[in-house]
Amino acid sequence: MSDVRVRMAPSPTGPVHIGNMHTALFNWLFARRTGGKFILRFEDTDRERSDVKYERLIYDEMRWLGLDWDEGPDIGGPYGPYRQTERLPLYAEFAQRLLARGCVYPCYCTEEELAAERAEAQRAGRAYKYSGRCRNLDEADRRRLEAQGRRPALRFRVPEGRSVVIDDLIRGRIEYPTDAISDFIIVRPNGMPLYNFAVVVDDISMAITHVIRGEGHISNTPVQCLIYEALGARPPRFGHVGHILLPSREKMAKRAGNAYVGLYREEGYLPEAIVNFMALLGWTPPDGREFLTLGEIIEQFSLDRVTKAPSVFDPEKLTWMNAHYIRAMSPTELARRCLPFLQKAGLVAEELRAPAGPEDASAAAPPPPPGMLPSDFERVVRVVSLEQERIETLAMIVPATEFFFREDVIYDDQAAGALKAPGVAEGLARAAAAFRACPDWSPQPLEACGRALVAELGLTAKQLFQPIRAAVTGRLASPPLFDTLHVLGREVTLKRLEKALSFAAGGKG
Repeated sequence: MSDVRVRMAPSPTGPVHIGNMHTALFNWLFARRTGGKFILRFEDTDRERSDVKYERLIYDEMRWLGLDWDEGPDIGGPYGPYRQTERLPLYAEFAQRLLARGCVYPCYCTEEELAAERAEAQRAGRAYKYSGRCRNLDEADRRRLEAQGRRPALRFRVPEGRSVVIDDLIRGRIEYPTDAISDFIIVRPNGMPLYNFAVVVDDISMAITHVIRGEGHISNTPVQCLIYEALGARPPRFGHVGHILLPSREKMAKRAGNAYVGLYREEGYLPEAIVNFMALLGWTPPDGREFLTLGEIIEQFSLDRVTKAPSVFDPEKLTWMNAHYIRAMSPTELARRCLPFLQKAGLVAEELRAPAGPEDASAAAPPPPPGMLPSDFERVVRVVSLEQERIETLAMIVPATEFFFREDVIYDDQAAGALKAPGVAEGLARAAAAFRACPDWSPQPLEACGRALVAELGLTAKQLFQPIRAAVTGRLASPPLFDTLHVLGREVTLKRLEKALSFAAGGKG
């Protein structure tokens, strides 16, 4: 077991962002590859927006993706607590250390005074930097300001005329002049720590060895390194991954709907496909393959193959990869994954469960929902298998197969047109008679009956089979016709053919 300790530290203020999960994945892969520890903690000091429901979302989405953690708010660990709001005394202790060392000073500036400074910098056309008006206050000045009712923030005293050097694991050497860094606040007047201070205290006290995060944090790194130095602590190794862009080359907005991990879960993307896809955003495996199992990704992952360049989150490629995973599944496993979507759509009973083992295979099927045909799990497997080559997400199984589950069939415009064509009624009547007499309701005998009828009527296969398809499915595109008839069963097929005959003769569909 190595001493590597990495962390994911999201703010529970909204749904889990793709960028958050991407960096979490890279940290998790690095920990699993090196035999280290992966820690989950919550940066919840934004009390107005933080919500326990978002904590649950983070847990749910990470577990769904297969990203487990070794320490965290829910399971504890030797370096807890793992919520920032439960660590406030620790931040106060570290702040007092810095104050005692003269590394920070009380700042009594009001928001209005600071806003005026910023406005003046903007008018002068220069980058804003705090004026330092509170940097060298004496005790008398401080007492006078406090007598006015002012409560001080704590502001870090940035050393002048130096460079902060960062040996970035992904980007190489980064130098940042301290003269470009404004004295920054580490604790608000209400005692609440700001991000750059709290994250350093957390990483020190949790013995974090590596911080792998998005390039948006590069500007925070020199500030954090100064705090580490002031506390006499060794900073972790930093590595900054490139931004994730949309195909338009725009940065993926944090609050955009397509940035929410749960959206892809709801739309029926597979967790293994998403992990595979996200792993390839900014990292290339040595053998160049696109499809890898999670174990293969762990085995091959290394930071020296992570690029600093931005990566494109291409939804079309994700969908293509997802379809590949769907096609590679066993029909039984695919049916297990599709079952919740069919149940949510009301197509099969909510009580229906996939068998956990052979002993459950004979369990009685629950009664069907109103207007639906009886379905057990084996029937769900047969239905889903017919669309396995055609669906790209699990959610697509609902519109693709709903006619298999409904008692009645509804014709779309194309199907209705095909059923109203001249001569269709006679062909449907002859087909109903032929299928009624078919002794074996299996795909091959059904096809033999159908093709014999095609020859007898002097029609093409399309002229006869297309109206039959429209009659039993309500559409002109479906799985192979005779496999469809087999799964629908004799009784349902004949009932739908009779309805189509009535419709073709002028009735309502």
